[in-house]
Amino acid sequence: MKKKYDYTERVTLCSDGKYRWRYDVHLLKNPSILFDVWKVLGISIGVVIVFVMLLVGCGDGFDVDSLKGAGGAMLITAAILGVVSILGYLFYAAMVGWKYEVLFTMDEKEVVHQQSPASARKAQRVGKLTAMAGAAAGRPGVVGTGMLAASYTTMITELADVKRLIPCRKMHLIKANELLEKNRVYVADEDFDFVYEFLCQHCPKASR
Repeated sequence: MKKKYDYTERVTLCSDGKYRWRYDVHLLKNPSILFDVWKVLGISIGVVIVFVMLLVGCGDGFDVDSLKGAGGAMLITAAILGVVSILGYLFYAAMVGWKYEVLFTMDEKEVVHQQSPASARKAQRVGKLTAMAGAAAGRPGVVGTGMLAASYTTMITELADVKRLIPCRKMHLIKANELLEKNRVYVADEDFDFVYEFLCQHCPKASR
């Protein structure tokens, strides 16, 4: 029978040689998740801007009026997406009780970011609501997003594959970025330096 371990707010070395702890991300006080959403939106908008500018340039040429028109449309789109992202974030935060509860397990090979059972159940409800709303609106892409959100509750990062470590002490956050996936390691102030140094020692390919 697999032994169950307790997760406390402090990083604890367990009998199996793994470190375990829990952290509750207060979604209004700690906007790190919202900032990640904005970063993804910013990259997407940037790609669209480049594409639109290329279309304008190939069609009408790069004159001042066409550039102003395209730029104005992109700014309006960015503003709308910004407002929608904030509203969506607040909706999600309210649905999960204004906090994101996460459990961490770390050893020399990997770090596991796992939603607590209570937080996972809440996230699954939000995902199912998103899928239902997408189905009702006839939008299969929204259905897929909702189903993914309902099932994606754990991220495992192999430390040997981490390309960059970014400490964000004010947000109690260490970003462990692989080539395609980006893990978010939250830890209390008292153990922040220990966890960061441990990751630095066991992520040989990571830049800092």
